[in-house]
Amino acid sequence: MSALYLTLLLPLAGAVLLGLMGYRSVAGWVNVAVCAATFAASLVTALEVLRVGPLLSPGRMFYIDAFNVYLVVLTALVGFTTAIFSRPYMAHEVHRGRVNARRMRLYHSMYQGFLFTMLLALSTNNLGILWVAMEGATLATVLLVSLYRTPESVEAAWKYFILCGVGLAQALFGTVLLYFAGSRVIHNRDDALLWTVLHQAAPSLEPAVVGLAFVFLLVGYGTKVGLVPLHSWLPEAHSEGPTPMSAILSGLLLNVALYAVVRMKMLVDPALGTALAGHLMMGFGMLSFLVAAFSLHRQRDIKRMYSYSSIEHMGLMTFGFGVGGPLATFGALLHMTVHSLTKSAIFVTVGHAAHVAGTQRIEQIRGLLRTQPAVGWGLLLGTAAIAGFPPFGVFTSEFLLLSATMKSWPWLTLPLLLGLGVAFAGLFRHLHPMVYGDRPAGQDPVPANMLPVALQLGLVLWLGLAIPGLLAHWFDQATRLIAGSSLLG
Repeated sequence: MSALYLTLLLPLAGAVLLGLMGYRSVAGWVNVAVCAATFAASLVTALEVLRVGPLLSPGRMFYIDAFNVYLVVLTALVGFTTAIFSRPYMAHEVHRGRVNARRMRLYHSMYQGFLFTMLLALSTNNLGILWVAMEGATLATVLLVSLYRTPESVEAAWKYFILCGVGLAQALFGTVLLYFAGSRVIHNRDDALLWTVLHQAAPSLEPAVVGLAFVFLLVGYGTKVGLVPLHSWLPEAHSEGPTPMSAILSGLLLNVALYAVVRMKMLVDPALGTALAGHLMMGFGMLSFLVAAFSLHRQRDIKRMYSYSSIEHMGLMTFGFGVGGPLATFGALLHMTVHSLTKSAIFVTVGHAAHVAGTQRIEQIRGLLRTQPAVGWGLLLGTAAIAGFPPFGVFTSEFLLLSATMKSWPWLTLPLLLGLGVAFAGLFRHLHPMVYGDRPAGQDPVPANMLPVALQLGLVLWLGLAIPGLLAHWFDQATRLIAGSSLLG
């Protein structure tokens, strides 16, 4: 477990260090170095799980298995690549006068604080600490979204705080209900919030209490997933906050919130003995998927448009986990991975495109391929990947989810295909003039680091062409944990 402790301590120490040292030219490099070390420690953690199986820490405070360890690695990877992009991007924001040295100190410290809360939420075995970690992520995000201190950014941060605060209050009530149900059948009440203990006792939990708890937990954590109707914070936070925050919000925070929902479903299914939890997730997921797909057509801000794309894909994943079974679960796990990599790459590119055009307004972003081909191609390939264009990995995961739906719920295949088609049209009707349009007079290239984009889109392409055996085996182990049986046998 020492590697896991290091994975958690590094970003925590980084937050303190960057807060104390203030903003200097080297702070961006320190941020990158801490993220690189965290990523290396997460890889060692994953190898340890691969070698010995699930790990339970002394005192049972932390629990790592095939499901959460790959999300730990994914979180550390996206945090690392986004930090590489963040260093020159935020230096440019300082040069433009949008942020000062004091806010840059806050930015770097909260960046590490945000990563720490995400990794803590993923690795804790205690449902109370999971809730505290999600609340900590909310506070860090509020400070980062309001970094520019414009009226719009402060309003967006306030809206995020209110909506997610309401959501997390409901998640807290659901957690209390789970504790109540657990304390009635678990001998030692101090253990009634430990996920591993509750999972063993799940068949004995009171079904009515557990079912009610899941409704509150789904609505509560679903708010942070971005599920409709409590999704409106997400486009506001993306459009008004710094672009690196958009990358890790879509690439990490939404995943971690969905992870919490799926962990709760793993408790509720054996307690209820019915598919109620799955049906609720299917309903919320399909509603979010369709609403977001149609909303893509009405967007005028490029970051808002891709944030609605995130809602669409999170809805699809929620639907997939709700359908359940090995095929849908495997597809949803793969979709979590490829969506995180693709969407964070897209937001990195969007940040450069906004710098090139000097605006986030879609109608004023034109001729990227003529002005700066690397940015234009990055946006074009990223959008093709997220729209499910073969041979990218998103196509593979969506094909698996469609196949599972055709097998279990054939009549739901039509709305899924309709939503995918509508979303595809919504993305490309806006994308075409942005990349192929005429170059506006006076529009010049900007310093851009496209290394994270190339790395992440390369991984998504690789996962679309052939999933490595080790990763497929890992997804299969996680599928067995969640769905009760494996896909690959």
